[in-house]
Amino acid sequence: MKSDATLAFSSHDHTACRAEALARAEAVAEAQGLRLTPVRRRTLEILLEAHQALGAYDVLDRLVADGFARQPPVAYRALEFLVDHGLAHRIRRLNAFAACMHPGEVHQPAFLICAACNVLAEAPGTAVAEAMRAAADQVGFRVDRMSIEAVGLCPACREEMA
Repeated sequence: MKSDATLAFSSHDHTACRAEALARAEAVAEAQGLRLTPVRRRTLEILLEAHQALGAYDVLDRLVADGFARQPPVAYRALEFLVDHGLAHRIRRLNAFAACMHPGEVHQPAFLICAACNVLAEAPGTAVAEAMRAAADQVGFRVDRMSIEAVGLCPACREEMA
């Protein structure tokens, strides 16, 4: 089976990919006693529709198109809820959000962002995080929060530019 990062950068059954990720997130929410209100659920669905990060106003525009009121705080609260409960990630480099591909699992993601097409993949980042913590320890620094993000070119864009 392909890794999530490989899937993001290759042709695949995205309908099944999206459905599986949504089912995992719903199971996590139920197990944690969380309430996925209609706006929270739809926000998660919007984030799952493509392997790209979306800004809050992009999400808001999609919510409005789906019949929700144009109220920025509603979109921000839904995104904050999803991030706080491990169902989405904030992509700081892009000031945007992406659905978590491993909800309910303790993990350290590394985000691979294509500078040309904006496709985003969530890859395992544990080794990078451990190396960063070790480097911080050597100078007496305590890491409280870490976001691992790399910008480059995905395989399709690299091939196109070759």
